[in-house]
Amino acid sequence: MNTVWIYVDTSKPVGDVDHLKVFARPGLADEWLQENDPEGVAFEYEVMGVVDDEIG
Repeated sequence: MNTVWIYVDTSKPVGDVDHLKVFARPGLADEWLQENDPEGVAFEYEVMGVVDDEIG
């Protein structure tokens, strides 16, 4: 299963370039959150239709 981590900045309007942040790995999300929104959270979301490199 392929997933991404998504952070939503509820202070920004929907469609604003900074409303959503999408991270490929949880560590990247954690790093960004520590620097930019220490009390924020990112949630895991499954990516649909992606071919798994291990099973092709």
